[in-house]
Formats: sequence, structure tokens, C-alpha cells
Amino acid sequence: MPLNMNREVFITCAVTGSGSTQDRSPHVPRSPEQIARSAIEAAKAGAAIVHCHVRDPETGAPARDGALYREVTDRIRDAEVDVVLNLTAGMGGDMVFGPTSSPLPLQTGTDMIGAEARVAHIAECRPEICTLDCGTMNFAEADYVMTNTPGMLRAMGALMTEMGVKPEIEAFDTGHLWLAKALVEEGVLNSPALVQLCMGVPWGASDDLNTFMAMVNNVPRDWTWSAFSLGRHQMPYVAASVLAGGHVRVGLEDNLWLGKGQLATNAQLVERARGIVEGLGATVLGPGAVRDRLGLTKRAPA
Repeated sequence: MPLNMNREVFITCAVTGSGSTQDRSPHVPRSPEQIARSAIEAAKAGAAIVHCHVRDPETGAPARDGALYREVTDRIRDAEVDVVLNLTAGMGGDMVFGPTSSPLPLQTGTDMIGAEARVAHIAECRPEICTLDCGTMNFAEADYVMTNTPGMLRAMGALMTEMGVKPEIEAFDTGHLWLAKALVEEGVLNSPALVQLCMGVPWGASDDLNTFMAMVNNVPRDWTWSAFSLGRHQMPYVAASVLAGGHVRVGLEDNLWLGKGQLATNAQLVERARGIVEGLGATVLGPGAVRDRLGLTKRAPA
């Protein structure tokens, strides 16, 4: 199969995520001020897009408080550095089952809310992009299931489209791309769509290159896609994604390390990714070029 290298690449920085990483590195931002500052530093380093979750400022635990999202949004928009804002809409679909002998009732940690509630902060903050996790899957943690039914995704996708916020389809396996294509065919999502290929997340698509290329080959040719992998495979996937024709994502949501024994900042990860992209002979795109390519409109909150 011939190379289909992408010569004009945008970098997304996933700033903090919702995993239990807050106590594993002092660089994982917790408060809205810290999250916004880290996002701004990543933008200065070359990220055209920043993907943001929020956390409880005291404990660092993942949160979905609309006021926290609004503060992060306002701080980033008030900064002198321009960047495309991408907010998660992945919270609110968590099911934690009991032991295998008695899985019900659902256990502490379950957080299931309706479609409107899951995108309430999107309606409030009006980012240019928000994520749509396009499927249900087991995660590594015990009996936790990320739940996104077809009905829920149709409802959330329709709300995002109505708001004029571009969904970034998060595909953790090939079936998620199958469903995403159905949503586009049904008119729930607009075409061409934007996809993030999420590799190596247990228990979705493994991050071997054969599986990666199967994912790439399932993305329609006129769609825009990006990819990432976790931990030590984050930077190799920067190169793999560019060589396969895509864009790249790095950041502390997916990887805490710059090298052996060296904890990273978001800006350092973006700088390393930029060096790889440019070393391959590609150009790193800025936020204005990304808006033009994806048809995004920068707007103030409602």
C-alpha cells in the first residue's frame, strides 16, 4: 500500500482528560485556571486545537460542572493566543456494575444522564468542536462500561448539529466508524465529518499498525481524521498518523511522559509532536487554517 502522507497537519492537545492521572503528575491541571493556562501554553507551542475536560479543583476528580467549563472557556477565549476550542461531551454515560454474581444494582461511580444534560455545557459555552463518543465499550477499569447507545448518539448528534458545533467523532473501534457513517447517511451529522481514531485504549482497537490501518481504511475519503495512542506509543503515532494521511493528537490526557523518568507538560508534548511533523517535511497548521478547512465559526458563548 503506497504512502498517503499528509503535508499539512494540525495538532490537537488533549489537556487533562477524565482519567485518574491527577495524582501521578504535578503537571496534570485541575482548576479551570490551570487547565486554561496549560491549554494556552500548548497553543503557543503549536497546537491549533485544545481538547478540554474539567476536574474538581480540590480533588482533581473528573467533573461535568457547567460553571467550570464556562470558566475554562472564558479564560481561553480571553487569552492573546488564538486556538480552536474543543470541549468533551463524553461525560454522563458511565455504568459501574456490581460483582459478577450480582451485577445489579449499579454501583457507586455510575453517572447516567440524558442527551440534553450531556450537551448542556456545549449549548452554554458554544465551542467550535465537541466530542461524540460513537459507541459503547468496556474500559480497563473493572466492570465499568462507557455507554453510548444508538438512540443516545442520534439525540446528542442532532443537538450538536442544531447548535452549529462540529462533532469530533471519537472512534475506539471499527464498529464506531460504521455507526458514525450511518449517522451521516441519516442526516444526523453533517458531511464531511471529523473523526478522532482512539488507538490502544483498553478494550477498544489495539494500537498495532494493522489495526490502525483497518481504522484508517474505514474512514470515508472526504472526512478529516486524526489519531492518537497512549503512553509510550503517543509519539510514534504522531509519525504513523501523518504518514497515513491524518492529523495528530498529543497531551496529558493520553500520556504523562516526555521520556524515561521525565514527566511532561502539555507544551512539551506539543513541541515534540511539532518537531516530528516538521521533521517529516509537513507543515503545522494554525487555528485559522483549521477553521477554514473544517468550516468552523469562532463565536462567543450564548
